[in-house]
Amino acid sequence: MSARIILAKGREKSLLRRHPWIFSGAIERVEGKPLSGETLDVFDKGGNWLARAAWSADSQIRGRVWTFDRDEQIDQDFFVRRLQQAQQWRNVVAARDDLTGYRLIAGESDGLPGITIDRYDNFLVLQLLSSGAEFQRLNLMNALRECYPECNIYERSDVAVRKKEGLKQVTGLLHGEEPPKLLPIRENGVQILVDIKDGHKTGFYLDQRESRLAASRYVNGKKVLNCFCYTGAFGLFALKGNCKQVVNVDVSQPALDIARQNAELNGFDMSRAEFVRADVFKLLREYREQGEKFDVIIMDPPKFIENKGQLAGGCRGYKDINMLAMQLLNPGGTLLTYSCSGLMESGLFQKILADAALDAKREVQFVEQFTQAADHPVLSTYPEGLYLKGFACRVI
Repeated sequence: MSARIILAKGREKSLLRRHPWIFSGAIERVEGKPLSGETLDVFDKGGNWLARAAWSADSQIRGRVWTFDRDEQIDQDFFVRRLQQAQQWRNVVAARDDLTGYRLIAGESDGLPGITIDRYDNFLVLQLLSSGAEFQRLNLMNALRECYPECNIYERSDVAVRKKEGLKQVTGLLHGEEPPKLLPIRENGVQILVDIKDGHKTGFYLDQRESRLAASRYVNGKKVLNCFCYTGAFGLFALKGNCKQVVNVDVSQPALDIARQNAELNGFDMSRAEFVRADVFKLLREYREQGEKFDVIIMDPPKFIENKGQLAGGCRGYKDINMLAMQLLNPGGTLLTYSCSGLMESGLFQKILADAALDAKREVQFVEQFTQAADHPVLSTYPEGLYLKGFACRVI
């Protein structure tokens, strides 16, 4: 008899609503001895078939659903179908936004739990984040080569979440040629250099594309501070939006070096761009002591909250840094601020900003709201897919 998952009584409700996760507490028993990552059929207490899911003995998420169709097998053709379905929407987005870089597969929201694939020109960069994704590596690779024969494939599964799945971190070339040190992509008429091998995530923050374009509408003739700038993409759109000056700040000198190269690549007036290596928290306090002021501040920090235990501390961090930013803005200035922490809901983030305004002794109006770019869709049955949120705040 094949191994299978039997849910406890009454714990099938989330699967009936097509949520793709099965937590350990929902399982009454597992029949057989499945391998980590193996595909198992899932049944309710009464023996009714519910789904087909990848098994993970090491994670609190014991099962990640591949399909709710009993007739659908998890093979190479399955991955081809999912890739083709995802590509249809990305074709629309890429044509609309003049893109040569975009997210092709956004995990559960594209029906491929634990799998992230970003495309940078003719390179596909792959992250396998779960034991089920790892188990299906060969089927996925064959499907990618079938659907994208023109593309090189590079792996960036060097993420901490793999440890929760009992997996080691892995990087390296999977197919074709090695990526260059810096690969140029195009986004809304701007060229951006991507470091596939050593850059953050898969090389770049594709999810902020629409926020970058929006930022260009707030900066005409303004003095801009771009915090946590990484390779300077927000700064590029500030320059494109005809800012008076943009100060790009990051703690990483290699990232700042690429930020400078990006500005030069696009032919911008380099006298309008400054690149500062500094700890943002410390620098903002120094600016406050010096009486430095800005018209627009872009605040796009790294994830402060990785788990529920970090929520309180992360909230304090977001409040502190946004309070400092508000104090540095000229009256009527704009704060463009973001959180990529999935556990930070939009309403909570807005409350934190309101509290920061009180501490800064400034009035704030929320004038625009942001989320992740359209190539990072959110499946209606998987609200956890919505993780990026942001606000444009008028600081009076």
